[in-house]
Amino acid sequence: MEVLDARDWRARADAHAARADALTAGHRDRRARGEAHPVEDFLYTYYPTRPARLRRWHPGAGVVLADAGERASWRHYVAGPGGVRVDHAALAAERAGTVAFVAGLLRATAGRPAQLGCFGLHEWAMVYRDEHTRHPVPLRLGAAGTDEVVDSHRLRCSHYDAYRFFTGAAAPRNAVTPTRERQAELEQPGCLHAGMDLYKWADKLGPLVPGELLLDAFTLARDIRVLDMRASPYDLAAHGYAPVRVETPEGKAEYAAAQRAFADRGAAVRARLLDAIERSR
Repeated sequence: MEVLDARDWRARADAHAARADALTAGHRDRRARGEAHPVEDFLYTYYPTRPARLRRWHPGAGVVLADAGERASWRHYVAGPGGVRVDHAALAAERAGTVAFVAGLLRATAGRPAQLGCFGLHEWAMVYRDEHTRHPVPLRLGAAGTDEVVDSHRLRCSHYDAYRFFTGAAAPRNAVTPTRERQAELEQPGCLHAGMDLYKWADKLGPLVPGELLLDAFTLARDIRVLDMRASPYDLAAHGYAPVRVETPEGKAEYAAAQRAFADRGAAVRARLLDAIERSR
């Protein structure tokens, strides 16, 4: 067990809270004014993100906090020789199914090469030949222009939680049929949603994950979400986002380059999550 003295771990906890506050400041301000945001709200609606929970720092498994008596009563913590630590054995047993699923999914994904040929068309498929859109934002090319882009491309979405929002007309056009049961079989590291979901898995693992890693995963998800929506069919100029025009060769190249960079960042976060799981065993 690594032992952190009070000065060290309290400094880390304070820095973590300040970083979390900065990351969620825009959302908290908008929420107080009753305003919605078509890009950033995704992290607080699709994922069960709460700013208060995000700012709570945990050391992860295998770390003892000296002079941390106030944490002895925290859920999933236990007092022992030298201080207080995350009760990783009890927590891992309590969430055994979740831990096993997440570990298996992360390992399977990490073992595959990144596929960069989808060009973010999942968002286009979610409005294909449908009079309704998922966001109160105009379509950049209009409904007919959006449908034409989908008609002229092959859909290659491998992520179930993106595919399940495809319109009825778009779903049969996809190269594969993702299901929840096939998630570990199909998920690949180039997928933007797989990268964003690293935050979801970090959150589900709870105190087993060091706070710094949780915020790194959240930051990655936030950055990926920006590309996800810039490459979407929506016109987000009023919100300050320039489009990545994936319907053009130049836009495809821009998207694939950004996708590659996110795949590299995701690989590092994925490896750290797997390490956190291993430390809990």
